[in-house]
Amino acid sequence: MDTLASRIRLEDRECPLSTTVQHVGEWWTLLILHDAFDGYTRFDQFQDSLGISSSMLTARLKTLVADGLLERRPYQTNPVRHEYVLTELGRSLRPVIVALAAWGNARLDPSQRSMILVDAKSGEEVEPVVVDAVTGHRLDDSDAYSFTAGPAASDAMRARYANNPEGRRRPV
Repeated sequence: MDTLASRIRLEDRECPLSTTVQHVGEWWTLLILHDAFDGYTRFDQFQDSLGISSSMLTARLKTLVADGLLERRPYQTNPVRHEYVLTELGRSLRPVIVALAAWGNARLDPSQRSMILVDAKSGEEVEPVVVDAVTGHRLDDSDAYSFTAGPAASDAMRARYANNPEGRRRPV
């Protein structure tokens, strides 16, 4: 069986991007999470919204629960039916989903955008950006920010960032 975990290279297993993709890198997973952020909780709501097969939705929901992103709770006893509610860990992915949607919208003319992010109070469209929490500087400047090995990095990860052609940190 070809799983996301089996597709990750051994040397990337400690990489936070690779491990994140393992949890949310599948097409339906991101769309289910998006629907959950829009308030959907029930199997039939997800299925109607996405047009996904029952077996695929069951598998994706099971994985999201196992990964701790959704919690499965009974909402009806006879017959027993469950809803799927975002956990704190799942809710922490909202900025990632917002950033992905903003990236997609940035490539469209404003008149072609089918979904926009607005300020809940004013109703005005907002432009999401990712910034450093300490400085407030945008992180999309590849000359200003780069990845490097962290304190828990293996020798392979340290070598990845120590042995680049220019002998400096790689821009992100």
